[in-house]
Amino acid sequence: MKRAFLSVTNDLATDQRVIKAANMLADMGFEATMIGRKRRDSLPFNPKRFKTKRFRLLFNKKFLFYAEYNLRLFFYLLFKKCDLYVANDLDTLLPNFLISKIKNKPLVYDSHEYFTGVPEIQKRPIVKKIWKLIERPIFPRLKHVITVNESIAGLYEKQYQIRPVVVRNVPHKRENLTPKSRKEIGWPEDKKIVLLQGGGINVDRGGEELLLAMKPKYGLENTILYFIGSGDVINVLKQMAVDNKLEDKVLFLPKMDFKTLQHYTANADIGVTLDKANSLNYLYSLPNKLFDYIMVGIPVLASPLPEVKKIVEAYHIGLTTENHDPEHIAAKINEMLSDKKRYRQWKANTKKASEELCWEKESKILKAVLEGIGHRA
Repeated sequence: MKRAFLSVTNDLATDQRVIKAANMLADMGFEATMIGRKRRDSLPFNPKRFKTKRFRLLFNKKFLFYAEYNLRLFFYLLFKKCDLYVANDLDTLLPNFLISKIKNKPLVYDSHEYFTGVPEIQKRPIVKKIWKLIERPIFPRLKHVITVNESIAGLYEKQYQIRPVVVRNVPHKRENLTPKSRKEIGWPEDKKIVLLQGGGINVDRGGEELLLAMKPKYGLENTILYFIGSGDVINVLKQMAVDNKLEDKVLFLPKMDFKTLQHYTANADIGVTLDKANSLNYLYSLPNKLFDYIMVGIPVLASPLPEVKKIVEAYHIGLTTENHDPEHIAAKINEMLSDKKRYRQWKANTKKASEELCWEKESKILKAVLEGIGHRA
């Protein structure tokens, strides 16, 4: 049996894109292994159709984390028989590229974002330069590159004259889900619920302004905001809720596995994605949460990033904001919740959108790429 290794720097459990790719490789007859890391707060993860390897690392942040992980990954791959390598994002590319050259085996590079444009490194020029020094000599030598949307594909094509194949990170069809009731998940049945979810609730993702929109003076009565997930600003948001006396209107749930999360997502009234255009990565992003909201049938309030606005307006599934002022965000939420006729139409439109924006269709693109490589592996 041919073997494939898929590398990420996260803890695997919530990375739906890579899980779907691993399952596809299993369908194709590969013995697939997802490689990541194990943290103290990592969720249990025991997939049935592929193997996993999670490194326990001494360092979990910044340079030392990336250095340790890449070194561990290099030596792990060096001593493993493999027929296909899949590097997910720039922070796993170097060891995969070196090993693929040493062993003369094919490599797929899946760029989930425009990595050198992420906001976390824009004010850290040395860090950004290091990532560029890794990317610049390798990218032009890659034969198989995929990414998450046309805008990011265009950025790479402009920079390296290589246009990645676009495979959007959409979920499976929602027919597979029978959501639990609000009572079953412990949510109030007499409130309107606004939701922002994700594994990267970080800086420049609009969480702070969304939280402040819940202030009583902005008029969102009988409405609760939930944050579900993890990220760099979660603790900041929790403190903001306390400082602004919003503990009864702004609630937090920890990250959870995708199947569990869907039951919560499906019980919200509005799904929110408010990334700011303060970096190239966010400007041209297409957040996973957008498709997750669509798939379970809830209307969307989104910032007008090009790829996001294109989806919201093409399928008529909600509204976009003009800015990140809390009062404006509150007004948009109130508009969506108070216009019952339009709300019902947006909700109905999510069904049509979900039939088109599903993994059952999108996976055919990835399968064609993998099959073309697999025959030569």
